[in-house]
Amino acid sequence: MYKNVLVPIALDHDRNTTEALEIANAISEEGAKITALHVMEEVPAYVAQYLPEGQLDDNVHELEARLKDELKDAPNIEIAVISGHAGHAIVDYAKDNKVDCIVVASHRPGLTDFFLGSTAARVVRHAPCAVHVSR
Repeated sequence: MYKNVLVPIALDHDRNTTEALEIANAISEEGAKITALHVMEEVPAYVAQYLPEGQLDDNVHELEARLKDELKDAPNIEIAVISGHAGHAIVDYAKDNKVDCIVVASHRPGLTDFFLGSTAARVVRHAPCAVHVSR
């Protein structure tokens, strides 16, 4: 059983997060910390300089609100929104927060995955902890 479980959630994909959260609850010990994490794609500095002041913070708050709304039926889930490249950011977040299991959803691999890779594949290869992949 795990004490600190991370569930990456991509709000920009049309995936049902219920299964990943059910898995996280099933493998967690009583009183475990479960965190739902969304990774906001990092805005390049040359673009960010043209955004209105505070826009990136507003984006984070909006994503947190969307995540809270999506997880309203799971009140014991902590919410985090960070920026970066999803594959790298999830692994880094797990290292920095002493996560002992990541429950990541994955799609059925296609030809493009063999050339480009996927977020789930990167997490599986580089995570500092156990990874449970659900399809």
